[in-house]
Amino acid sequence: MTETPVDAGSWRDSVPEASATDLENLLGTGVGAAQEQLERNGGFLPFALVVENDGEVRLVAVTPADAAEGTDADFDADSMIRDLNELLRQHRDDFRAAAVVCDITLPEEDTDAIHVAAEHRDGSLFAAVLPYAANPETHELEFGRLSADTNEPAVWVD
Repeated sequence: MTETPVDAGSWRDSVPEASATDLENLLGTGVGAAQEQLERNGGFLPFALVVENDGEVRLVAVTPADAAEGTDADFDADSMIRDLNELLRQHRDDFRAAAVVCDITLPEEDTDAIHVAAEHRDGSLFAAVLPYAANPETHELEFGRLSADTNEPAVWVD
């Protein structure tokens, strides 16, 4: 499983312990599930995870939207992320934390990455990025260093 990011210390000190635990749980579960899908299928569709009010973690998914005509994509990831956020907003009273997990491109590093954007109903936010690339010789996936990222609230907004 993925380790907590090295630079999470100051973030963790700024949020309630229970919230930090929920967000780190979502981060670890999200990164692990995305890594598994990448290794098994070579990619993954955007998905969400929630910590229900009783503490159980549950996967939330939406049907892939068709990509726009003229693109080489099979599905519209941005539309799926919007649909996930809308679904999470509609049901936010049923859980205490949520995270959206998606595959992004890091142009400045010329690589892909797993992105997890998590938020708690108390307003705590945390996001992380895990770069990855296929080894040109072995074609095995190699993962970089998990690092903190910024995100804006998407679920607990009015």
